Amino acid sequence: MTDKDKLSVTVDPDVAAAARAAVSSGRAGSVSAWVNQALHRQVDHERRLDGLERFVAAYEAENGIITDEEMSDAARSARAGAIVVRGKRSHGAA
Repeated sequence: MTDKDKLSVTVDPDVAAAARAAVSSGRAGSVSAWVNQALHRQVDHERRLDGLERFVAAYEAENGIITDEEMSDAARSARAGAIVVRGKRSHGAA
C-alpha cells in the first residue's frame, strides 16, 4: 500500500451524495478513492493553468499585451471554423 495522508474535509451535501453514488455504482472503490481522483484532476488542472499563464506572460513579453480586440477576433475565428457535431450553430453569438 502506498503512503497516504489522512485528511478531514467538509464538503457540500450534493458532492458527498455524488461520491457515495459513485461508490454504490462501482465507479469508485471508496469515497476516499473518489476524492483522491478528484484532487489529482484539480492538481493537473492547476498545473496546466500555471503553464498557460507562463506561456501568455512569455508571449506578451515578446509581442506586447494581448488586447481585448485580438481575443475577440481569435474567438470569432475559432467559432467560424468550428464543426457543429450536435445541435445547430448559434447565429449572432458573441
